[in-house]
Amino acid sequence: MKIAIIGFSNSGKTTIFNALTGLGLPTSSYPSTSGEARQGVVNVPDERIDKLSLIFKPAKTTFAAVDYVDYIGFTKGDTKQNAKVHAHIKDADALLQVVRAFEDPAVPHPLGETDPMRDLRSLEAELVIGDLVLVEKRLESIEESIKKGRKEKVSEAEKAVLVKCREALEAEKPLREIQFSPEELKAVRHLEFLSIKPQVVVFNVAEEMLSDKKTDELLAAARELLKGNAAALSMSGKIEMELAQLSPEEQQAFLSDLGIEEPALRRLIKVSYGLLKLISFFTAGEDEVKAWTIKEGTTASKAAGKIHSDIEKGFIRAETVSYDDFIKCGGSMAEARKLGLFRLEGRDYPVKDGDIINFRFNV
Repeated sequence: MKIAIIGFSNSGKTTIFNALTGLGLPTSSYPSTSGEARQGVVNVPDERIDKLSLIFKPAKTTFAAVDYVDYIGFTKGDTKQNAKVHAHIKDADALLQVVRAFEDPAVPHPLGETDPMRDLRSLEAELVIGDLVLVEKRLESIEESIKKGRKEKVSEAEKAVLVKCREALEAEKPLREIQFSPEELKAVRHLEFLSIKPQVVVFNVAEEMLSDKKTDELLAAARELLKGNAAALSMSGKIEMELAQLSPEEQQAFLSDLGIEEPALRRLIKVSYGLLKLISFFTAGEDEVKAWTIKEGTTASKAAGKIHSDIEKGFIRAETVSYDDFIKCGGSMAEARKLGLFRLEGRDYPVKDGDIINFRFNV
């Protein structure tokens, strides 16, 4: 899963990126209009993997992972600059929009005073405008092909979807608000629109605002504004970055002092998984315990293909037990079989979150 971190300059994007990845990239109070995209891979915390590793004592433990990308911020009204941002993040599975909700005289806001809802509406508008530019260019290209008699290069299905997209975008609606069929999505997938991607909005607040009524009101307003596949939460990027530098024991003590149950970054990953409709299944043995990320509803044969294409091609059956049932059996496969909790599933079985699977195949 690849998530692109977006926002206006000085919103705390890089601070959030550092908190997520544990990296220590320098932050600046001066807006930047150039630079390289930075990437960091983060393991997805999963207590089930920890437990399975204790039981199987494997040579290797592999968690699911999220790839975060940080690039320069959007600039209000600068279509050319924002197109550059689009080009670097267009292949992301989802967007993480960081919205500034903290005051700091040492870090000037590019739009003047701090106004989180204004910034949220403004960046939503920039995503819509960017996609509208793409739609218009593509429709112009299609019309040019028709005029030149190259109708074989024109997809009527794509053209129809583009017209549908244009109507929505001209009405200032992000494309994630619009219902598309799988066929329609396939027709315009190559354009990699930004406003169609699932989005998590993170309000970057000061420490004293973490449990403040104003923050609750801000989240309520954002959730009312956001439509489609989107969510909103708050966190203090500064605190989360400090947490990322501590050991697990120190983290727990720090959170307890603040009266927080878990790092906001864990909640962020959970929310992201939910928006993308992702689940995890496990393979477990003495060699390795590993989490595999798939879409909800993925069949057993397709899940096998995540491991290796040969396993999908030669699929025979999926020997399956749910994580919860396995733990109830004391972490014993033999006991799970004895109690009838170990199942033999066919290729069309929809894999469930937490399934522990051993694939049988023949190549």
